[in-house]
Parts: sequence; structure tokens; C-alpha cells
Amino acid sequence: MRVISGEFRGKRLKLTKDTTRPTTDKVKESIFNIIGPYFDGGVCLDLFAGSGALGIEAVSRGMNQAVLVERNFKAMQVIKGNVELTKASERFKLLKKDVNLALADLANLALRFDLIFLDPPYKEQEIEVQLDKLQVFDLLTNDAVIVAETAAEVVLPSNIKKLTQHRRQVYGVTTIHFFGF
Repeated sequence: MRVISGEFRGKRLKLTKDTTRPTTDKVKESIFNIIGPYFDGGVCLDLFAGSGALGIEAVSRGMNQAVLVERNFKAMQVIKGNVELTKASERFKLLKKDVNLALADLANLALRFDLIFLDPPYKEQEIEVQLDKLQVFDLLTNDAVIVAETAAEVVLPSNIKKLTQHRRQVYGVTTIHFFGF
């Protein structure tokens, strides 16, 4: 696993063993080709961060900051190491806690996010609940892009409150859903 493009391009990221299912480089590259290869600032939220690869890639491509949320201790240790590899630790905020609790905490910080990644373990998916909470807690900018990864057979609703699914792309056993306003 590596950072594909931008400021941290070519950095080899560590993976967790047996605790997460990382997004492959091929799927990651496709995601960024769809949402825009580079960013002019903004704040990213990587829920179920795993190795931190998606949030790190977003910062590498121009996001100002990323908040990486992961509840698994071993995965959080890997994320810390990967963030250190960037030599830009100040651009990352790490939260070791359950995603639903983290969303409530983030609401108290008055942060709003431009890019959100949701890549939960396939067996523990509550993406509709989390998309609802992102709206209830007012955590999204008006132009926010949400990228949700699921098993290929999962079909998410076209609309969740004010969010609309703009695109659904299948990559083998994985489906990527793109939401926005």
C-alpha cells in the first residue's frame, strides 16, 4: 500500500494484520479520479480509518487537514506510524473511539467536513445511520462529498435525508457509493 499522488507520493504505508480490510491502490486511485484528483484545501474525515490511507491520500492531494477515526488499538498504532511517515503530523487529528461517539464529539468542535470516507467492516455497516448523523450534527459543508465503501451486494438508498447518491461504482467484491447534496 502506498500514497499514489501528491505531496506524499510514493510513501509506503504500513497495514494492519487481520484487523482491517484496506482499500486497494486500484480502488483508491479510481475514487480520487472520480471525486477530483487534487484539492484546494478543505477538511477530510476518514471514519473507520484502518491504516489511515484514504485520509493520508486526501491530505497528500491538497486537503488542509484530516481527522482519522478508528476504534481498534492495533489499527490506531499503524495509523500513528503512517502519519509520522508524512512528516506532517500537525495536519492530522487522530481519534481512537467508536465512530458514532466520534461524530457526536466532532459536533461539539464545530468542525465541518468537505470530504468524508466511510469504509466500515462489511459485517458492521451502519452507513445509513452515520450519513444521518453527519447531517443531524451539521458536520458537512454545502459541497461535501461522501465516499462510502460496501460489499458489492449492498445497495444503499438513493436519498438519505438531504443527501443524494450521485454515483455507484462496483469493483469486484467492493462497491463505492458517492453522496452529496
